[in-house]
Amino acid sequence: MNDLPAYLLFRGMSGAFGLLPSSAMRASGESIGRAMAMRSRKRFGLARRHMERVLGPDADLDAATRAMFASYGRYWAEVFWFRPNRKAEIVAKTEVVGLDRIIEVRDSDRGMIFALPHVGNWEAAAVVAEAIETPVLAVAEDLPNRRITEWFIETRHDFGIDVVLARTGVTKQLAAHLRDGGTVALMSDRDVTGRGIEVEFFGERTRMPAGPAALADRTGAALFPVATYFDGAGYRDVVHEELTIPALAEQAQRVEAGTQALAHKHEEIIREAPTQWHLFQPNWPSDRAWLESFG
Repeated sequence: MNDLPAYLLFRGMSGAFGLLPSSAMRASGESIGRAMAMRSRKRFGLARRHMERVLGPDADLDAATRAMFASYGRYWAEVFWFRPNRKAEIVAKTEVVGLDRIIEVRDSDRGMIFALPHVGNWEAAAVVAEAIETPVLAVAEDLPNRRITEWFIETRHDFGIDVVLARTGVTKQLAAHLRDGGTVALMSDRDVTGRGIEVEFFGERTRMPAGPAALADRTGAALFPVATYFDGAGYRDVVHEELTIPALAEQAQRVEAGTQALAHKHEEIIREAPTQWHLFQPNWPSDRAWLESFG
């Protein structure tokens, strides 16, 4: 029963935000995000380090970090506010750049992988994908709180996302889906397993998930770096050119090179809207050392 209070909080927030008009929902979410920025010096300092990597030391990093928290507040407000009957509103307020790339691959019956960083509202992109008859399958963490895991699955299903949990056998399931011409969406800017590929990312070595490059190499699916940015009251979905896996002799070499290429593409995507990058966890080895030394 220990997971019940957190679950009830999620349900309560969903109920409260769901009653608001979209403009009030966004403003409330951003305000809550800014307030959260003031609650933990450690978390604020870590996010500020990430902004410095992207923007450089001469930027107004405090302002950028506050904007980063506000953006994250908007993201959660939109997740809580969303209802299936609001899909048409989201589609109407979304501009898609590179849509022709998706249509061409979809019509060829070839599988597709959307590799996304945690930028803007990545769930909102699924509404557009569903509208163009390209529903996505995504992987979600199997959280310790079973009730919240089920809530996430239910909520993402409402967005048009079919979810499989990150358990044994999930890679085979994704590969089979891609070989059947399906579409998979993978968050790929943060390694949560500790088993990712070592890459250079914003000038420092860290690890990133091998999944997107490995699945593209294994199945022949098209690998598209994708981002969904907040754009005023709506969104701008950007589908970048297909990322080609280098034709190297060994699979491990191909996956390593493909993951590094994706890391550099994510740098480009994030630099377009740095304060919409929702990264509040340690992501580089030096982050962990900084947290340990934090007073």
